[in-house]
Amino acid sequence: MACNHTIHKHNHHLGWDNLFEPILSISPGQTIAVETIDASGGQLHSKATLADLNSLNFEEVNPVTGPVYVDGAEPGDALAITFLEFHPSGWGWTANIPGFGLLAEDFIDPALHIWTYDTDLAKPAAFSPMGEVAMKPFVGTIGLAMAEAGLHSVVPPRRVGGNMDIRDNCKGTTLYLPVEVSGGLLSLGDTHAAQGDGEICGTAIESPMDVEIKVELIKGANFPFPRLETNGPVTNHIDAQGYRVTTGIGSDLMQASRDAVRAMIDWICSSTQVSAVEAYMLCSVAGDLRISEIVDVPNWVVSFYFPKSVLG
Repeated sequence: MACNHTIHKHNHHLGWDNLFEPILSISPGQTIAVETIDASGGQLHSKATLADLNSLNFEEVNPVTGPVYVDGAEPGDALAITFLEFHPSGWGWTANIPGFGLLAEDFIDPALHIWTYDTDLAKPAAFSPMGEVAMKPFVGTIGLAMAEAGLHSVVPPRRVGGNMDIRDNCKGTTLYLPVEVSGGLLSLGDTHAAQGDGEICGTAIESPMDVEIKVELIKGANFPFPRLETNGPVTNHIDAQGYRVTTGIGSDLMQASRDAVRAMIDWICSSTQVSAVEAYMLCSVAGDLRISEIVDVPNWVVSFYFPKSVLG
């Protein structure tokens, strides 16, 4: 069934500002087909090279399409956004960007991988020289305007959503976002073809695509932060062969996360022909960081799960 509205990708903005004029007003319960631009803002493409990555203008990254005004939405309410369908483009990119990512001090040189994949998502995308990643399209950045005046960066997530990179904001999921301004002013972008929990190198399979959503309004919700509901299991697209799991243990969760990921990169490199930076990028698009234990003071356990299916 066709959506009630369509928003084309030229209707996008950079950053969040409650003074941005809405490009569309809708009634609660209506559906929207949203075109998006990739996280590079169109600067990278299916034929991009390392030179294109090196010339990236960071003032143009992470554009979001919108904003959309929802009739009747007021501060204290929540918008319920259900992801109805994704229409992938068939290409994407993953990069190690110097100074960005969990292990930025370990990987100081830029690296870029261009992916191609079947738009019907029937089989995994190949990663050379070996490895393949199952596709699970989702919206990386989706949020509402903040009550605080001014232009705010799109990079950090906030209580009204934004750059959350939750890979389960996929088909069938309903995301709930707290409203801080009249109409909510909903925008989305930064679509991904696949990502592991944590997005450790700072990029997923960044892939432009069209997204169909339904927007509903919950009056007086007073949610302190975003929340979501999935409509089924969240890992069964990759876990049939099991996982390799490494851990980091200590009093600092960030350090434990780094230790767990470093151990996995070492494990992958020692057992395959994949280079360290390729393993790092593969971990970002397919591996999951988990807090396994956070109560046995003074040390906590962070685990990193990497699906065996990725390496065949």
